Amino acid sequence: MALRQMLSAAEAYLEQADARRTVLPVIQPADPFLDMAGEDLRRRIFLTESETGKALCLRPEFTIPVCLKHLQERPPEPIRYGLCAQVFRQHRDGDSEFFQAGIEDLGTEDWIAADARALADAAGLVARLRGTDEGVRITLGDQAVFAAILEALGLPEGWQMRLLRAFGQPDALANALNVLSGREAPAVTQDSRVADLLASGDDAALLVHIEVSMAGSGISPMAGRRPEEIAARLKERAALAATRLPDDALAALESFIALRVPLAEAGRALTAFEEKAGIDVTERIELFAARIEAIRLAGIDPGAVTYDAAFGRPLDYYTGLVFEVGLKGHERPLASGGRYDRLLTLLGAERPIPGVGFVVWLDRIEALETRR
Repeated sequence: MALRQMLSAAEAYLEQADARRTVLPVIQPADPFLDMAGEDLRRRIFLTESETGKALCLRPEFTIPVCLKHLQERPPEPIRYGLCAQVFRQHRDGDSEFFQAGIEDLGTEDWIAADARALADAAGLVARLRGTDEGVRITLGDQAVFAAILEALGLPEGWQMRLLRAFGQPDALANALNVLSGREAPAVTQDSRVADLLASGDDAALLVHIEVSMAGSGISPMAGRRPEEIAARLKERAALAATRLPDDALAALESFIALRVPLAEAGRALTAFEEKAGIDVTERIELFAARIEAIRLAGIDPGAVTYDAAFGRPLDYYTGLVFEVGLKGHERPLASGGRYDRLLTLLGAERPIPGVGFVVWLDRIEALETRR
């Protein structure tokens, strides 16, 4: 199927899935992405400035723009937004503009059913565009389960936040655990002046030093983290560097991260882990098990889905379910998505609005079908 045909097929699928066709501006305010999207996306955004100095960017993904549109227009909820358009992200290899299609489900209070439907629609759209579901692999993780276990193990809040930021990034997670265990010396900074300012607690001087260093290096605050954010991260690292996790808690955490089983067996595996670790996360496990059943009712065999306890997506706004749909023998996913219940509140919503969504990479599917 050629790309043009895929676009038409994707739009038809979104309509059948009761997703309202939605058009988003290509030019977006940059600040929400810089603040909430995470390091992986932030460093690949195409940034520019308006004549008034406002930071702008080319649309790098759909979720944040859809949420901003939703808050501006305030339509009745629940609502499913259907997207089919280009996104723009810098890549060392491959195109920096490519087509994606997906659905963002906002305001559905039955989040278990909404999660199952999002996963089923992602897999269904991939199958529709490929003309078959043969060879598909689905991997699923849950950041809420990870967060519950971190809390139950009694980790300091700062370490919980650091590990949650590293969730889904194997190298970052391994590094954090090595520091937490004392197996590796923490790398707070290589700048001796910064180290002195952190030790002295002079926050104002630290911020000035960072601003001067960025200016001297020709780094614009628009290009990534702001000086205030850098200072906060440095202070956090310094505080966390003195913390060590007891051996039993560390062993439990590493055992959980290594958990990888068919989704049909995940509930039993999590219960066995809970008992062995001597912690209480029963409520979260029961919710996880209920979602497994919802996924089965949505038409997906849980035995054909892999639950990977350490699997996540490199976007900071995810809070629960995370998943990807791929093809066996191919590393890059064809679809990915997850739940982001805090995002709309962070963007200015006056009340919590649940959200879950996914995107499918049309260009990747076209490339695979061309080679087939």
